[in-house]
Amino acid sequence: MTEQDRQRIAAGIADGLSYSEIARRLGRPPSTISREIARNGGSGGYRPQQAHRATGLRARRGTPAPPRAAASPDDMVGEEIIEAAVRAGLPRMTARVHVDLLLSEEGRRTAAELTRRLKVSPASVSLAVNYLVQHGYVRRERDPQRRRDVYVIDDEAWYQSVVLSARQTLETARSAMTMAEASGPDSPVGQRMAKAGAFLERVSLDMMNSADRSRGLLA
Repeated sequence: MTEQDRQRIAAGIADGLSYSEIARRLGRPPSTISREIARNGGSGGYRPQQAHRATGLRARRGTPAPPRAAASPDDMVGEEIIEAAVRAGLPRMTARVHVDLLLSEEGRRTAAELTRRLKVSPASVSLAVNYLVQHGYVRRERDPQRRRDVYVIDDEAWYQSVVLSARQTLETARSAMTMAEASGPDSPVGQRMAKAGAFLERVSLDMMNSADRSRGLLA
């Protein structure tokens, strides 16, 4: 693997691409990409130049890569959740922050704690938590004593995220209906948009009603 390949791997990690997508772009098996990242700091600490030098040293010495520490059950579960979230379209860094909050004992961390634990820049954490707050996955609280924000995930967050998503879909449905009226009910565009609006409206209202009925499961 060339240094340019490793730079493309680092760029893919920064862009939140899955290992499978990085492998596809490089024309390599996903297992090769996974091993390369795992033996050189993991997704949070991968540095292409250091990885290239370390690989060269191992090749010249004829020594194998140092053994990886056995992953804990929490680490394995966390990685599975992250990969599932990335496949669903969530940026990788956002998924990592979300999972770190999910698996925290109290369900709350400061931005500084997230930065230290995930070994990433404050800017990366800021982008991730802003996304999570906007989509209802976590909420932001203010610590008046230390004058800092605390990011919290609790059982109610699941309800809020579903309802927020449904409301956004409902807005899209009503925009489609407005466009249908403007285009005329007998025009091809009007008919297409009217059908889309009716479908999205029904789905979003069903989601909100289902969330309300099931909210007690989170109590």
